[in-house]
Amino acid sequence: MFKDFKLIAGRPVYIQIKDYMKHLIIKGGLQGNQKLPSTRELSTLLKVSRNSVISAYAGLEDDGFAYAVQGQGSYVAATPPGSETISSWTMDWKSRLNDHAVLAEELDIMKRGIRAEKGTISFTSIAPDESLFDLDNVKRSFMDRMSVEGNVLLNYGYAKGYKPLIDYLKQYMEHKGVEMKGKDILITNGFTEGFDIVLSALSKKNGSVICENPTHHTAIKNLKLNGFEITGISMERDGIDLAELEKALQQQAFDCAYFVPSYHNPTGIVMSPEKRQRLMKLMNRYQVPVIEDGFNEELRYSGSHVAPLIAAAGSGNSVIYLGSFSKVLFPGLRVGWVLADQELINSLESVKRARTIHTSTLDQSILYQYLLGGHLEKYLKKARAEYKRKYELTLQCCKDCIPYTALSGDGGLHLFVTFAEGFNTRTLLAACHEQGVIFTAGDIFFTDGKGQNTIRIGFSRVTDEDIRKGIEIIGRTAR
Repeated sequence: MFKDFKLIAGRPVYIQIKDYMKHLIIKGGLQGNQKLPSTRELSTLLKVSRNSVISAYAGLEDDGFAYAVQGQGSYVAATPPGSETISSWTMDWKSRLNDHAVLAEELDIMKRGIRAEKGTISFTSIAPDESLFDLDNVKRSFMDRMSVEGNVLLNYGYAKGYKPLIDYLKQYMEHKGVEMKGKDILITNGFTEGFDIVLSALSKKNGSVICENPTHHTAIKNLKLNGFEITGISMERDGIDLAELEKALQQQAFDCAYFVPSYHNPTGIVMSPEKRQRLMKLMNRYQVPVIEDGFNEELRYSGSHVAPLIAAAGSGNSVIYLGSFSKVLFPGLRVGWVLADQELINSLESVKRARTIHTSTLDQSILYQYLLGGHLEKYLKKARAEYKRKYELTLQCCKDCIPYTALSGDGGLHLFVTFAEGFNTRTLLAACHEQGVIFTAGDIFFTDGKGQNTIRIGFSRVTDEDIRKGIEIIGRTAR
């Protein structure tokens, strides 16, 4: 006994001893009322200081695992926590799951996707490259904010969000051309929570939503989980097909629309300013509210900024804008926002409070301080230059190697490749996987079961050498 004790660097020794002794007691290695080794004896056996053992024994007493007898030493508690169990029985939890949970698991592609073994060239991610992260200024922002109001930040926050950040984002969106009068902001745990909160709050009068086809897989998943039927509209080179959209609007009524106008996921297309204006006129004519996904708006590599749909709505309140810096800055800070009509935000705030109480105030404050210090602009300049270089390299490699029929992506962190009709990219994926290369099969982004001849190539976290090598393998295997 006691020979299997091993210290772990960086963790207080007395806590490791206490946890080790607890383990022995719970597993029956030490019995109730059994005398424990003296502090001097145990310190010798474990090769630790006696003071560490004394502190560990005190902790065992506090936790109800031991008791001390004056002049005699320490003993294992007669009935330590976890020593008495009620006769167990096995529950069939699968039979107790509701339809929502079952569907969530069915739609969870992360559980069914191909795992990237060590050495695999993976084009599946469209997350930012962590090597670009501005760690020094993030640390500085954390220390600066903690020094100002650390006690407040570690307590409960407000469901609506951290006010300094909300005020900053209002000005930020105003600079994008958004009319902020009559609108407000709710802070969320990234895009996904914001989208889910909005969908859960909307009535299902018609039970249907219209969107681009293909579209963001996470959006498809959440639309289905919230009970909406999805009608997908084909994409053209400059965005959604407006003729097809109007035809669908004439045929049935929709509760809302979901659009990704900038660096569309998965096609990478940026909707033209002219088409944005025509789209909003169409949605106004048919009185369909719009949920706009402000995906990757900041990652433009050339040309001027294209105003979001909510800016085209002017003083109207028919657009709900979902924003996030996750694909630009730091996904680990789960901070996004919903910008919408004041009365709607008031209701969404109550939904948010009932679900998660509030988004981490600490995360919000760090992001606010980082933005306030002007670091976003400097970081974006560096990030855009690096991602543009990778984008151009990936684009050229695709043109040189892959036998595609269409290739799209105006920037951002990915390209979308379409092969000839009848080509099966699931078969291609399996063959490439055997050669150490994986990508995202495009069928998961389609609302109607199509897209078996498409793939998405995410390049943000792939080295130049692997981009060249991986795309050459994809092209050769496809041919």
